Amino acid sequence: MDGSFLRLYVHENDRLHGQLAWEWLLKQANGLGVRGGSAFRAVAGFGRHHVLHEERFFELAGTVTVEVEFIVTDDEARQLLELVAREGLRVFYARTPAHFGVIGASARRWPRGNHSGEGLDRHCLDKGEHRCARCECERASCIRG
Repeated sequence: MDGSFLRLYVHENDRLHGQLAWEWLLKQANGLGVRGGSAFRAVAGFGRHHVLHEERFFELAGTVTVEVEFIVTDDEARQLLELVAREGLRVFYARTPAHFGVIGASARRWPRGNHSGEGLDRHCLDKGEHRCARCECERASCIRG
């Protein structure tokens, strides 16, 4: 599947609607049906003012950055960026083209969440079959082809 690797950067104490900005971003993306997202707190870094911020005991709280990242379809990236703009949340973001999917033994599991599973082979999903006629698996919700 093709889409985008979307990274958004906020300060750790930035807030929107009473929530930490990184937490708000994750909740909004989840509500839009994005398949997953993660937030990572920086150990050290600098921005446009070239001031080095480090995570240390005596460092002022809230000066390091949290990176919130998603691997999304282009439509999901557009929706999320439009929502952030509408809400007036100031973020720095980077959007990179990405090709993504699932491989290996765990690829047989149907992803959880409130999304459609777009782009996955759903040949026996929701048919109630005990054994998939196409790949002989034991799962009624097989996505293997």
